[in-house]
Amino acid sequence: MPTTGHTIKAFDQDLDRLRASIAEMGGLAEAAIAGAMRALIDRDVNAANAVIENDARLDALEAEVERQAVQVIALRAPMANDLREVVAALKIAGVVERMGDYAKNIAKRVHAIEPGADLQPLSLLPEMARITGDMVRMVLEAFIRRDPEQATQVSERDRAVDDFYNSIFRTLLTFMMERPQSITAATHLLFVAKNLERIGDHATNVAEMVYFAATGTHLAEREKGGDPARG
Repeated sequence: MPTTGHTIKAFDQDLDRLRASIAEMGGLAEAAIAGAMRALIDRDVNAANAVIENDARLDALEAEVERQAVQVIALRAPMANDLREVVAALKIAGVVERMGDYAKNIAKRVHAIEPGADLQPLSLLPEMARITGDMVRMVLEAFIRRDPEQATQVSERDRAVDDFYNSIFRTLLTFMMERPQSITAATHLLFVAKNLERIGDHATNVAEMVYFAATGTHLAEREKGGDPARG
């Protein structure tokens, strides 16, 4: 079937809809991370419940992106660069949905921590959450703009998230040894830090997809920091 101006315009509109859905997912994931951390800091169960309930919107958007991407491939038969972008959108939607799941997991910790628990090390987590939220925002902007340079910057920022996780792990370990009564609460905080670290990893995975979709080449593999939990 010959390519016409009408076909090209329709395909561009399809891509715009895909990008808009991905952008909405990214905004929801970033808001979920920030909301879960606020709920944890404030020990606000109602705010935590809101984060948990809002995750259903991310699930629905992922399904919508999948439907849109399959339809575009079936109807438009995109090639080369265009096909890479559609496939990237399909993969990115799944990764962003998992980011939302990690934020939901953080919100669930609010229910698990006893009201009177000593959460002194909690002060280390908000900055780590801010960086991961920024990575989510930046990498989705890179996808919308097809910007490989910004995707590279996101990948490089993951080192800071890894460093935060390693520092928090050691701080919490010391805290638990000095205050055995705090072990349960500190363990919940450790899971929060691990969830944030995984969000950073997923943002880096998206950055790699964005880079490949934009350039057709793979982003150089980044050396990760060691996980102290693995020895």
